[in-house]
Amino acid sequence: MIRLEKGPDDVTATIEREGAAPETITADRVLSAVGVVGNVENLGLDAIGVTIERGIIVTDGYGRTNVPGLYAIGDVAGAPMLAHKASHEGVVCVEAIAGANEVHPLDKGKIPGCTYCNPQIASVGITESRAKALGFDIRVGRFPFIGNGKAIALGEPDGLVKTVFDKRTGQLLGAHMVGAEVTELIHNFVVAMNLETTEAELMQTVFAHPTLSEIVHEGVLAAYGRAIHY
Repeated sequence: MIRLEKGPDDVTATIEREGAAPETITADRVLSAVGVVGNVENLGLDAIGVTIERGIIVTDGYGRTNVPGLYAIGDVAGAPMLAHKASHEGVVCVEAIAGANEVHPLDKGKIPGCTYCNPQIASVGITESRAKALGFDIRVGRFPFIGNGKAIALGEPDGLVKTVFDKRTGQLLGAHMVGAEVTELIHNFVVAMNLETTEAELMQTVFAHPTLSEIVHEGVLAAYGRAIHY
C-alpha cells in the first residue's frame, strides 16, 4: 500500500501491485492487522533458564520446555498462533503429562489455517514454491469453483482449489483453497494428510453429488490431468 487517505465517510487506499500500475480502492473502513506475539515477559522465565528464541518459548511436540516439569502451549509456544492449534496442543500436553498411551506429538505442518473473509481462504501443508525450495519434484492441480454444480446452484461460482503432490510418492504436500465454505472443505485434505493418503486413494474416493466437496476430488484429479468438469 502506497498511501491511505481518510475522507468524511470513507477511506481510500492507493495500492501498487507487482508489475501493475497503482490503483485506488475506496471502502467504509480499513482493518489493519499487524500480528500477535506471545506474552513471555515478566514471567521469571529467564531466572529459571527457559529457552526462548525470538520471543517464543521453545518446546517439543508434547509442550515440554528445556526445564523439567515446565510446559508451554498456545501463542507463547510459537506459530501457528491459532485457537485450534492451542487447544489440540493442550490436549497432547496433558495426555503426555498423565502418561497416556500412544500420545502423538503435535505436527504443526498439518494444522489448517482459515481466514473468515469473503471469499473464505483455507490452507494446509506447504505451498508450491516451498515444495520446490525443499527439492520436491511436484505435481500441481488447480480446479475452479465454476466447474462445480453445487457452487453454481448456490450462486458462489468464484473460487479455486490448488493441490500440491510429491510426484515420486504421491504424497499430498499441501492444499490451498479460496471460495465458499472452504474453511469447512479444507478438513478433507487435513484428514488425508494425517492418514498419509496417496493421490491414488483420493482419486478413487467417491464424493457425493451435488456437493462442494466434489471440488476437493477435482482438485486432486487435476494434478494428474484427470479433472472431469473443467
